[in-house]
Amino acid sequence: MTVKIGMKWASAISTDADTDKALDDVLSKITTDLHGEKPDVAFLFISPQHRANYARAGAAVNKRLEPQHLLGCSGGAVIGGGREVEHAPAISITAAILPDVTITPFHLDDDTLPGLDDPPRKWEEAIAVHAADNPHFVIVADPYSMSRAEDMLRGFDYAFPQSAKIGGLASGANGPGQNALYLDRTFRRTGAVGLAFSGEIEIDTLVAQGCRPIGKPMRITSCQKNLLVELDKKPALLALQELFEAADEREQDLIRSSLFLGIVMDPFKAGEPLPGDFLIRNLVGMDANRGVLAIGALLDEGQTVQFHLRESAAATADLEAVLWRHSTERMNAMKGESLPTPPRGGLLFSCLGRGEGLYGKPDHDSLAFANKFVDAPLGGFFCNGEIGPVGGTTYIHGFTSCFGIFRNKD
Repeated sequence: MTVKIGMKWASAISTDADTDKALDDVLSKITTDLHGEKPDVAFLFISPQHRANYARAGAAVNKRLEPQHLLGCSGGAVIGGGREVEHAPAISITAAILPDVTITPFHLDDDTLPGLDDPPRKWEEAIAVHAADNPHFVIVADPYSMSRAEDMLRGFDYAFPQSAKIGGLASGANGPGQNALYLDRTFRRTGAVGLAFSGEIEIDTLVAQGCRPIGKPMRITSCQKNLLVELDKKPALLALQELFEAADEREQDLIRSSLFLGIVMDPFKAGEPLPGDFLIRNLVGMDANRGVLAIGALLDEGQTVQFHLRESAAATADLEAVLWRHSTERMNAMKGESLPTPPRGGLLFSCLGRGEGLYGKPDHDSLAFANKFVDAPLGGFFCNGEIGPVGGTTYIHGFTSCFGIFRNKD
């Protein structure tokens, strides 16, 4: 009988304004927690208060921690060690020892990205990874220079349909060339960087979109690209007006300021939609004369949609539902034959619009994760856009928390 050696994870964060002291704090903690072993991977996230020392921070992590691979970026707020540090200097490192896992680094930019009409082989060649190896991906990108980020995700889904993709867009910059990207021993300002993981590893992805449904699910009976023309054979604006009139005063206030459309992306979804089934997108305009709504997504006739409201209570309930659903579905998948392998560590890519601004208190999403997965250290950052899947397709989201949960294969 072969006994698997499990992963070992550690995460630490420092709020010291002195870059050298902050690095010493987190590196000492990681070294202690990993008992002096060199990690196979380290994730570095650093706030803009340390901007003058971005390049030096990556070099210091490589020199002292000596990870086989390093991935990270700048973040307007930083997550690590179970904490979310906003509006203050912070450096976090999350590191892991991953036995029997192959890690492949890659860098892409707009010029080197394959075309959407290229075959899967071109995407495999671009990142030196084969789909047959069943890789999973963690990706961070600079939003100013990687204008084809959505094309990149479409290509990854096309070439690696069974693979998990999770990550976020770097933040904390006021303009082009100000963000930091870390990949192994290279410091970059542009493009997208990532790591592919294959072997004895699974990455479960969770996307909490911070909304609750209002009204009832409806079917798109007429649309034109991103224009929502009819819902259940009535003008879309009329359907929204009826929703507004049936709502209470508090919900009417939210409809005026925090209304979104949830789109069920799985065309084979049976039964009532559940949290995690919807892709949440903005309402970007309306034409009162035609009764048409403009949505921040391309639409198809026959899709099931439902209006959603975003608020702190809804975000809390949505996150708890997504975490609960993850655990329940994994237990059901095992069919009682054995317990699923527990999470060993995680990464959280959260929107800058969440955190204290949404909840009125710090650490909300990190604490929810910790309460569910007690022994899984968590790191990450607050993004300018979060990368995660809904209905089997990977998107760049807003206002979400996207989790990558690392565990050994069952």
